[in-house]
Amino acid sequence: MKDHYQLLVIGAGPAGLAAAAEAARLGLDVALVDEQMAPGGQIYRNVGSVQEPVGTYLGKDYLRGKSLVEEFLQSGATYINSAPVWYLDERLETGLLIDDASHFITAERLILATGAQERPMPLPGWQLPGVMTAGAGQILLKSAAMVPDGRVVLAGSGPLLLLIAWQYLQAGVKIEAIVDTTPRSSFSEAIAWLPRALSGFDYLLKGLLFMLAIKKAGVPVYKAVADLRAEGHESLESVSFTAARGKGNEGVETSIEAETLLLHQGVIPNLRLPLAAGCELEWDMRQQSWKAIKDIWGQSSVDRVLVAGDCAGIVGARAGELQGRLCALQSAHQLQKIDLQQRDRAAARIKRSLRRHLSIRPFLDTLYPPAKAYQLPDDETLVCRCEEVNAGQIREAARMGCVGPNQAKAFTRCGMGPCQGCLCGSTVSALIADETGASMEQVGYFRVRPPLKPIT
Repeated sequence: MKDHYQLLVIGAGPAGLAAAAEAARLGLDVALVDEQMAPGGQIYRNVGSVQEPVGTYLGKDYLRGKSLVEEFLQSGATYINSAPVWYLDERLETGLLIDDASHFITAERLILATGAQERPMPLPGWQLPGVMTAGAGQILLKSAAMVPDGRVVLAGSGPLLLLIAWQYLQAGVKIEAIVDTTPRSSFSEAIAWLPRALSGFDYLLKGLLFMLAIKKAGVPVYKAVADLRAEGHESLESVSFTAARGKGNEGVETSIEAETLLLHQGVIPNLRLPLAAGCELEWDMRQQSWKAIKDIWGQSSVDRVLVAGDCAGIVGARAGELQGRLCALQSAHQLQKIDLQQRDRAAARIKRSLRRHLSIRPFLDTLYPPAKAYQLPDDETLVCRCEEVNAGQIREAARMGCVGPNQAKAFTRCGMGPCQGCLCGSTVSALIADETGASMEQVGYFRVRPPLKPIT
């Protein structure tokens, strides 16, 4: 490993793998840094060594990642694995933790492909053992061929919830119920985007196939639920909620015994490294999340920093891969490996494909909005699990005059635990905005400081 490269790519998911492979093909001296042991990111985790029948359970979209990993490994790019990034500054000096020692790398250009994280879904009892995110359940299946034992309930909304339900059914898991928090009004609001979404018909078809498989398996699906909570003493014992009945507002109280509850309410950009690099953010009203500002080439507000994939707005694996290739072309042009005409000629086909893969996003984002009840939880619900701060304490801090999450941190210690605000940041900002009447742009987001990851 050298201490300087022309291009440093951080994150070995679809966007980072494609960016590094394309940049190496164009003649750049490029290194790809990732904290996992093997390339693939969260979407293609362990895809290079997955064994059957787990690969079959996970599906063709997951297995497609094998060709992307192989392209990268054969590209000649330097691969630095098991190396969490704990430091990054605006000079593009990057601190890595490798074998319990700190190493620093500099680069002429930086591509951040840090992906997404699951949106926090704080509800009563979400801290109980047995309650996990749907993504965590999927990671266990990908990395260790592990599935839950006992009674399993999936709750929340979004495409990933349908995908993991289908994957679990393929793996022989008996799902007690799917508890859908999607509001009834969402489909009527999303229908306006359906004509545009038809360009990505394959995405719609996959969603329908997942739904048909769930129905065929006889899994009970409760629609438009409210008052969702996890209940138990020392661990999860049951999942309770109010299920909608008919088209009115009346409902029926329902409780399902369960040992595992998987929660999902969509994903949001992972912004720690873009923030550390000084990238400007903007609030995406449709996706209800912050994202790094960029242009079509991935250029951020910081001159030598580009961003690709879900950290600059949720786009999915295929679109993220294409964005990574555009970032590589732009980097090669900036570093004088290719001229403007070569860049634009190579980018034309990529842009056409990117438009198709992005055509589904407005429909999905409108169909599966995060439910207000889990953006703005009740006072007694824990928001910051690390420091055990509840929503009522955040609201009280706002009433005392805290205008943003960084002031609330000083008053309540929210965001000061090991996760450094990853699990509470979006909820804290939403609570303060709601309590003060300010916009999310006015409230802002947690600042980040090194170490960005726990270090020895």
